Amino acid sequence: MAVKDIDEILKQWPFDPQSVNVRMLELSQRQVLQMRVDMGVLQLETDGRPDGTKFEGQRTYFDFLQQSSSKAEAEFELSDDVCMEIDREFVQFYHRRVCWLQLKEFGRAVRDADHTLKLMDFCKSHSPDDQWTVSHEQYRPFVLYHRTQAAALSHLNAEDEEEDVKTSDPGAVELAIEEVNEGLEKLHELFVEYEADEQFEEDDLVVRLRELREGMREKYDVGMTLKEQLASAIKNEDYELAASLRDELSKR
Repeated sequence: MAVKDIDEILKQWPFDPQSVNVRMLELSQRQVLQMRVDMGVLQLETDGRPDGTKFEGQRTYFDFLQQSSSKAEAEFELSDDVCMEIDREFVQFYHRRVCWLQLKEFGRAVRDADHTLKLMDFCKSHSPDDQWTVSHEQYRPFVLYHRTQAAALSHLNAEDEEEDVKTSDPGAVELAIEEVNEGLEKLHELFVEYEADEQFEEDDLVVRLRELREGMREKYDVGMTLKEQLASAIKNEDYELAASLRDELSKR
């Protein structure tokens, strides 16, 4: 097989170290994502595992592991080879998640973040040792951050993110704010679990999510959401107002 030089491809798409270089291409029978990296290009499938590999008919390695563990008669343990393949899947889904965020395909970014979080849960349950667990769990806050950001922005109109317009429905903006609040709660639970609660308020990811939330309030002129009002009413022991807010939430 003749060796093919990709210099021309790289020249036609210069690498910009100051931004995320991503594009989606329509091929003859499928779409693919391409990410320009220093000295090369990554090509990723849009569904299943980003490199397109299947494992005994399963769409991802995580799917294969779930199937294998359900059939295992003894306690399922991760071997060195399995850990290596898991790490490959983590990296591939990270690259594709970044692509989706850059292309504002927020629903797909949420899907890939959820895959990674579930794979992290699986690894935590079947980890070969604590050190390997910690080496992966340290990235959970960052994945949660991406997931929360994408889930919130998925509720807003795409044009709102491009220009200084305010066309999103107030109810949708409330949902976006609640996505941020739920993400912050999960992050806080994580900090408490790893006995780092004192670092939570100053954590950069927490600060960014709060800035996103307050920025949406200001841009769309939205005050406290119903859930926030309910939490405030309960805190102030205003149970009549709390009951009224619960009724309104149930109607939604």
